Amino acid sequence: MTEAFGIDIGGSGMKAATVDLDTGELTADRRKIATPRPAAPAPMAEVVEQLVRHFDWTGPVGVTFPAIVRHGVTLSAANVDNSWIGTDADALFTKAIGNDVHVVNDADAAGLAEMRYGAGRGRRGVVIVLTFGTGIGSGLFIDGVLVPNTELGHLEIDGHDAEHKAAASAHDREKLSWKAWAKRVERYLQTVVFLFSPELIIVGGGVSRRSEKWLPYIDIGTELVPAGLTNEAGIVGAALVSTLGDDVE
Repeated sequence: MTEAFGIDIGGSGMKAATVDLDTGELTADRRKIATPRPAAPAPMAEVVEQLVRHFDWTGPVGVTFPAIVRHGVTLSAANVDNSWIGTDADALFTKAIGNDVHVVNDADAAGLAEMRYGAGRGRRGVVIVLTFGTGIGSGLFIDGVLVPNTELGHLEIDGHDAEHKAAASAHDREKLSWKAWAKRVERYLQTVVFLFSPELIIVGGGVSRRSEKWLPYIDIGTELVPAGLTNEAGIVGAALVSTLGDDVE
C-alpha cells in the first residue's frame, strides 16, 4: 500500500485523512475542523498543523484550497479572507508543520481524484468536474489532462455570479426545495454545456451524497453523474497531489 496524506480546505470546514493511493480509499476516519472566522492565513495554518498532528503524519502533505493557485501562491479568495490574495500558501503551511506542502485548487484536486479513481476513470474527451459546496468549484480535463484554475463557478448568469444562486450553500441559505434548487443548477449547467460541450459532467461536493433528490430534475442533454468518491474526492486529490508536486500545474 502506498499511503499519502491530504487536507481539503473549504469555506466552512477543513478535512483531512490518510489515503491509500493504490485504491483511492481513506485508510483512517477523516478529521474535520471548522474553518476559522475570519478565514485568514494565520488561524488556518494553525488548523492545518492540528490536522497533521492528529494523524501523526511526518511526510509530504497535499492541501486543497478554494482559490486560484499558481505554483503554491493563492491568487484569489473566494469564500475565505481577502488577505489570502498573493499569499505563498505552500511556504506558509510548510513553515507551520515542518513538512513539505503542495497547495492546489480544491476542485482541480477533486477532479484529479475522480479521473483516477472515480466516475471519470478511463474517460476521454472533455470532462468537467463540478463541486457544489459553499461555492462552485470546477476541474476541466481534456483526454485526462487537467486545465488548471478554471473557476467556472464564477460565470455570470442572469446578472449574478453563478455560485451565489446555484451553490449548495444557496439551497441551505434560502431553504429551497430540492426541485427548486435543481432548476437553478440546471440553468447553470446549460451555460457550462453551451460554452464547453463536455462529453461528461461529474457533480461532487456534499450534495453528491444525496444526488437522487435533485439530479432527476435536471436535463441538459449531456451525460451527468454524481462523483464516485462523493465528498471524499478533495481529500483523495490532495493526497495524490502530495506525490505529484508541481506536475499538476
